Amino acid sequence: MYKASAPVHAPYLPPVGKAEITALLKQNFALDPQNAKVLVVGLGITGISAAHYLQKLGINFAIIDSREKPPLMDEFFQQMPDIPVFAGGFDEAAFKVATHLVVSPGVSLNEKAISKAIVNGAKIISDIDLFACSVNAPVVAISGSNGKSTVTTMFGEMAKEAGLQVGVGGNLGTPALDLLGQPAQLYVLELSSFQLERTSVLNAVAATVLNISPDHLDRHADIAEYAQEKQRIFKGNGVMVINADDPMVNAMQEEGRSVFTFSIKKNADFYLQKKGVEEYLMYKEQCLMPLAELPLEGRHNAANALAALALGVAVGLDEQVMCNALRKFKGLSHRMQRVAEIRGVTWVNDSKATNIGACVAALEGYERKVILIAGGDAKGADMNELTPAIREKAKSVVLMGKDAELIAQALNGCVPVFFAANMTQAVQIAAGLAGAGDSVLLSPACASLDQFKNYQDRGENFTKAVLALVGSDRSCGLAASPKTSALVSTSMAGR
Repeated sequence: MYKASAPVHAPYLPPVGKAEITALLKQNFALDPQNAKVLVVGLGITGISAAHYLQKLGINFAIIDSREKPPLMDEFFQQMPDIPVFAGGFDEAAFKVATHLVVSPGVSLNEKAISKAIVNGAKIISDIDLFACSVNAPVVAISGSNGKSTVTTMFGEMAKEAGLQVGVGGNLGTPALDLLGQPAQLYVLELSSFQLERTSVLNAVAATVLNISPDHLDRHADIAEYAQEKQRIFKGNGVMVINADDPMVNAMQEEGRSVFTFSIKKNADFYLQKKGVEEYLMYKEQCLMPLAELPLEGRHNAANALAALALGVAVGLDEQVMCNALRKFKGLSHRMQRVAEIRGVTWVNDSKATNIGACVAALEGYERKVILIAGGDAKGADMNELTPAIREKAKSVVLMGKDAELIAQALNGCVPVFFAANMTQAVQIAAGLAGAGDSVLLSPACASLDQFKNYQDRGENFTKAVLALVGSDRSCGLAASPKTSALVSTSMAGR
């Protein structure tokens, strides 16, 4: 297990040996490989990564999933035909014999069978705990309601630019346990509240909670509990990177800990400052780079860049190397992604905005009012919290999905509202509302599963509908701008 201490300059170290891992599991979780009976709950990518890990250690385990046939079941049986799998419900008999539970993030700990097993003495271990007991290199951990995937990827690119072998994953992309199969001098993990609520031994060399806004309140009792789970990322003695603009995050600072603060509104360790006509990313009194050189939409991405820079300084990365990486960073799909410019209207895909805070951050990044496309499954959030940002930053709103009416009620006529049955209709309505110089922003403030497979599917439907407008323009004899043509060819090449 790596302990947070010095900056990252060390050469690659081999993984922790099996004997040391099992000793740590026994010490931290009373898990003795000789007599433990581990039940992995959930046959998704996290559950399968845990299964491979436990098999390599020779630990007895079985898997259970509430679904009749999880999508990855056939693939799993090809890899591990002898492992018992219980599907189609949570059989209490399977939980009754389990000494330890590895519960996938998508499964609530409040499930009746899980709660009962915990009461009866079963111990919870997360895949992140298993990872922490096995890693022999520093870990940087990133959480927050919004921006965590962007900052995780951004910081990973900074570390690669510095010449380090880097493993990037967790809630984003590769499961944490699967990262152990590749040599690494540094690990960068995106961690969700669901992962953190069941993690107890991770000690990151540097960690951040980027922000807190209402999210997943269908799983957490309230925002205070949600913030408390996020705060678990700071367990240990590593550097705390704190958003000074977010009161709930700012309150997480601990006495006696090394802390870096960042802000886009006031002075902090990492902040924005205007010098002449240009605004700069600053570290204390040092100008790092002009904000204009950051190739990302929205001021919230300035905050993301400052957070990544703070994490980098915390682990000893060179400031100018990090700035070079920022200049090259083009952002992630479905995160403030410019899709096209058609007849002077800019279309932006922010489908990853699955909660109110992400939508508000996107809106606040604009100086001019936008046409907003929003809606979906609000997950129990209070949509009234969206109203001030929409009143200030939107000229009209197109609503769709399960909770469209709920959002309309919250807006209470503060801006014109239109309803759409599907994404194609939403884009067509927005096209009719927008004029040259306008931006149309898909930033739903809601989850996507009421109408789409996931937020990626939602964003792809948006992109397809927008690009169809180009064809419509051409059929009517209207010429798209050169920028549109380039974007269209790029988008189609990647499909």
